[in-house]
Amino acid sequence: MTGPIHLHGSFLYAIVGGSGDRTYDCPGIGDAPVYAVSQGRLAAVVSELPDLKLRPERRHLAAHQAVLKKLMEETTPLPMTFGIIAAGAEEIRQILAVNQEDLLEQLERVADKVEMGLRVGWDVPNIFEYFVFTHPELRAARDRLFNTSREPTPADKVELGRTFDRILQADRAEQTQQVEAILSACCFELKQNPPKHEREVMNLACLVGRKSPAEFEAGIFEAARLFDNHFVFNYNGPWAPHNFVQLDLKL
Repeated sequence: MTGPIHLHGSFLYAIVGGSGDRTYDCPGIGDAPVYAVSQGRLAAVVSELPDLKLRPERRHLAAHQAVLKKLMEETTPLPMTFGIIAAGAEEIRQILAVNQEDLLEQLERVADKVEMGLRVGWDVPNIFEYFVFTHPELRAARDRLFNTSREPTPADKVELGRTFDRILQADRAEQTQQVEAILSACCFELKQNPPKHEREVMNLACLVGRKSPAEFEAGIFEAARLFDNHFVFNYNGPWAPHNFVQLDLKL
């Protein structure tokens, strides 16, 4: 989202199962009271948004996450992307009515589950030099270019970069497959997200049983034993299942 939004309405945090309107004992954005608007077997968790400039600032994002964390204490919600705003309770009930079947199916999919994140990275000072050391093909390509009296051309350097990238992507795919083979036994679903930087091997979202975090942690340690000290494993959570929910709301 770019730039400010000048709006007045209801800010949507999540969709939860259940009927009946209720309030929550956690503040929303701008310290506004958080409450539920229900329709049928669903409720939208919202707070009133006054006429202000809503930006994805840290304090607003933190308030959004705090509400989701509160909801996670008692259920698994369908989290909304930051910045979804409805005109008011009538529009919210219409959204819930029109999308009731799809939302109930998604709630059933994530019921009693949470999202955990796993990032694996290469813990090396220079990723290119590490790959030169561990991959003879790349080392030979490097030596052909730089161990001669001829100055490498820009095309030579581009070709070397392509070789490096191809080997890097192949290693990522193989190592991700190794980890997923182990974690699939303790996860309902796994989703690969793009690595955020060159040293990142994998960025996995894992849908895990709410009551089985120890099994997931054991799977992480089992997978980590396949790798040497040049790799670092970091896992986090539990989170609302952002990566396993697809909300295409219709009016």
